[in-house]
Amino acid sequence: MEVYIKSIVEYFLFLFEKSGYAGVFFLMALESTLVPIPSEVIMTPAGYLASQGKLSLVGVILAGTLGSLAGALINYYLALKLGRPALLRFIRRYGKYLLLTEESFKKVEHFWGNHGHISTFVGRLLPGTRHVISITAGLAGMALFLFSLYTTLGALIWCSFLALCGYYFGKNEELLKSALHKGSFGLIIGVLVIIGLYAYFKVVRKKHS
Repeated sequence: MEVYIKSIVEYFLFLFEKSGYAGVFFLMALESTLVPIPSEVIMTPAGYLASQGKLSLVGVILAGTLGSLAGALINYYLALKLGRPALLRFIRRYGKYLLLTEESFKKVEHFWGNHGHISTFVGRLLPGTRHVISITAGLAGMALFLFSLYTTLGALIWCSFLALCGYYFGKNEELLKSALHKGSFGLIIGVLVIIGLYAYFKVVRKKHS
């Protein structure tokens, strides 16, 4: 498995040298839909190329963030137009090819329903929800401006984290793995804190009202 991932990373290194920011944008747009491409194997090689002076770090982060937003908007509009019954039929038929089950979709849907619009932001930072959170937002008819804002903020944090890991640790595979593991754990803790604060202030506001 590690050899397989290494070969994918090497392929993306070659691809980004040829395609530049357009390649980063396109692949992150695919990753943000339901295509099962790990963002780690896209953004970290691009960040490494930035450390070599072949790309700009800011350009890589912007391309990744905008690509994530583009892919999320595709999911959002599909959900908005198709509706829940059609999406569930699609997931039952094709979900296994996209690493998406009906149960996981319902969990994310429940998460969105409990935590409202803020889940669009934090969902971009949690493993297993980045691809699905935009679908639930579309089904709920979330305002486009708020959806785009929260998605962009969450994607910016995630893409920056991955690109910086590639930029500083891309030469050392062990250090890179450690940075990705510790950083991902830190982001999850941060997300839980945000949700906790959000829930607390929501309760406080409810009591005052």
